[in-house]
Amino acid sequence: MTETADLRAIQTLPVFADADFRVVSGVAEGDAVSFADELVMDDVYGLSPAAERRRLTMAMGEARVFTVAEGSEVGRPGNVVHLDCCLTLMGADGATYEALVLVEVEDDTAAGIYLLPLATLRAQVDYRLVGVDRKAATTRFAEVACVSFTRGTHITMADGAQRPIEELAVGDKVLTRDDGPQQIRWIGQNTLRAVGAFAPVVIRKGTLHNENDLVVSPDHRIFVYQRRDRLGAGRAEVLVKVRHLINGASVYQQDGGFVDYFQLLFDDHQIIYAEGIAAESLMVDQRTRAAVPEEVSRGLGSVLAGHARRHHLAYEVQETLLAGPDAVDLLRRASSS
Repeated sequence: MTETADLRAIQTLPVFADADFRVVSGVAEGDAVSFADELVMDDVYGLSPAAERRRLTMAMGEARVFTVAEGSEVGRPGNVVHLDCCLTLMGADGATYEALVLVEVEDDTAAGIYLLPLATLRAQVDYRLVGVDRKAATTRFAEVACVSFTRGTHITMADGAQRPIEELAVGDKVLTRDDGPQQIRWIGQNTLRAVGAFAPVVIRKGTLHNENDLVVSPDHRIFVYQRRDRLGAGRAEVLVKVRHLINGASVYQQDGGFVDYFQLLFDDHQIIYAEGIAAESLMVDQRTRAAVPEEVSRGLGSVLAGHARRHHLAYEVQETLLAGPDAVDLLRRASSS
């Protein structure tokens, strides 16, 4: 397990190399996707049949400066990574797709360019470039990083009542694991296409003693108290990203259509209860701050600065401990025996 400071500052993204996504028709035919200044509108791109996503692991520093972290599959550790732009692509059927372009820089020179699709891109399909937005990249990245509950999720209130998240309001008091009843300071809501990086993860009823299906964003972390350390984490209390638990059966990604996502913000990063499962609330850090309205950030500036210093952030377990096919079963048994 790594130290708290590392855990709160690390983000791993499944990216394609620039050479995997090339212009198949247009002014720049044959060229790989690049940063905004070099892109030509209406060029048609295609994903290579041999394309494979690789993991770009970034460390988030001060002032939203991202660098390649140790252990990243791509990039050189220490190099700065810029969120260059958000691309809008149109398929032959008129459907639109978004992707982020990230540029790795070394000595003021581009050392690598990566594509982070926000929807599923397929080989042998044409994608016409219809939009390039430099300003949207930071916001879209923040939306990917935000932990979100879906419409219909029952949240445990301070009085023990179970209320659907869409019925909550700012000022309502929610039961938290560490600090008892706490007031909601802000509720975020957005509707997104449930594809790729935005497709929610479903934990089926009863899988982790949950009362109903729990449906959350892929990077949402749940809190588990192990009566026995079956994971080998070295501690009883652990935080687990739900995407690391996907097994295609009791935990699966629900791809397709649209999803209503809700974010709950408190004075501190909290562990709350959703469908009976302990799960985290929104944490404001360098990744997610752009998703919070400016007026909210200003009003809670001094409070939000402490979000990333919560002690429970040190509980996150390494992905390697969850790589086995029985990780979900191990957690269920660990929390009940």
